[in-house]
Amino acid sequence: MLALHRAGYIELPPVRQRQTQNPLVDRRAPPPVEVDCTPICTSLRELGPVVFHQVRRTPQEAMFNWLMHSEHYLGYTKPVGECLKFVAFAGLQPVALFAWSSAPRHLGPRDRYIGWSKEQRQKGLHHVVYNTRYLIPSWIRVPHLASHLLARMTRMLSQEWEKVYGHSVYFAETFVDTSRHRGTCYRAANWIFLGRTTGRGKNDQTGRPNRTLKDVLGLPLREDFREQLLKTP
Repeated sequence: MLALHRAGYIELPPVRQRQTQNPLVDRRAPPPVEVDCTPICTSLRELGPVVFHQVRRTPQEAMFNWLMHSEHYLGYTKPVGECLKFVAFAGLQPVALFAWSSAPRHLGPRDRYIGWSKEQRQKGLHHVVYNTRYLIPSWIRVPHLASHLLARMTRMLSQEWEKVYGHSVYFAETFVDTSRHRGTCYRAANWIFLGRTTGRGKNDQTGRPNRTLKDVLGLPLREDFREQLLKTP
């Protein structure tokens, strides 16, 4: 809404109170939660049924936050904008976690792939989602599980997004730090290499890389994704 106000499309009421500190500065670790860490070393077929649960704003969200904090190399950060959190369970044991959020406003490789104008991007960006975290806990050793669950997750993602936010999503994207990972499970699940980041970040003022370059991968969530994203109301 602030962006619309600054662009002159709407007028917001005067600010009544200004915050003196950014609430995101206070990033305390999630409290520990007891989790079943029994090792699972089996085949995908023998693992049995795996069920997905959307856990944001549910009692299971605390477990999600703790596992991301303790198991993912990037840790847990509070998402911004629209976001959903999923846990995949084999029986009662979590075997995979997914975090999805609103997509970055500017992402060159994605924007060139879609081929939209600035105006089309501003109107259609809420139909693009960003996979901020994907975690298979360290005690889960099941070959091909990561790509299998990723493919299942993306097939149900648009419907789940519409349940919560009232609109579909047509395209998914993520970053892969190739100094740590190859993104094999994404490529096996048919994600497309779109390009590479500049390494400068969204607040860059120097024009020089100051962080690790990352591969940008994307996945159309429906065949007519480009037609849907290029629509102008």
